[in-house]
Amino acid sequence: MSYAQHPPDLPTTVAHLNHTAVFASDRQLSAEFLAAVLGLEVGAPFGPFLPVDLGNGVTLDYYEKRDEPIQSQHYAFLVPEERFDAMIGRLEALGVTYYADPRHTEPGRVNDLFGGRGAYFDDPDGHNMEIMTRPYVRP
Repeated sequence: MSYAQHPPDLPTTVAHLNHTAVFASDRQLSAEFLAAVLGLEVGAPFGPFLPVDLGNGVTLDYYEKRDEPIQSQHYAFLVPEERFDAMIGRLEALGVTYYADPRHTEPGRVNDLFGGRGAYFDDPDGHNMEIMTRPYVRP
């Protein structure tokens, strides 16, 4: 099949993110951390990857890299308003500081961007994670 051909049940006019690799020094630790915060489960290993299914057809596939430093990335998750407080509670139970801003200068606070709520926190490898209840309004 060429790139120009698509099976009839796959989208042809919009690109949908299916998965992305997240580098981690310990894939099990990092996958379990994110799953715990978001209230999800870690999936079965898939080759060198350990997936966290976000429930919308997208997985974060944790890939272990022990031989070089992990470059920090930013991952933002649009979450239901009714689950936000539980996520903040899980961060607090894990002893993880959350912040109202991406530069981590407002500890223990959430923001109210775009009429919703949001917070930032680091995962075990320093990835800057964000949970938010409203998508950003873009120009």
